[in-house]
Amino acid sequence: MKVQKLLFLLILSGMMSFIVSGISTFKVVGLNHHFLSLWVSAWILAWILAFPSVLICAPIAQKLVDIVFKKVDL
Repeated sequence: MKVQKLLFLLILSGMMSFIVSGISTFKVVGLNHHFLSLWVSAWILAWILAFPSVLICAPIAQKLVDIVFKKVDL
């Protein structure tokens, strides 16, 4: 896998996990004085799990898109 694609997936997983962990943290604890530290700790854990997940899921998602658009022989 090219370095550029790996960097793209790393940045994408970081951004997505940042957004989702922020929304989830806000939903659970609301906006309080511990929100930011809770969000950051949740985000770090989420990113650690999100990056390998993206590495596994991205090729699967691409194959499904290819199937939908008839680019792959079944």
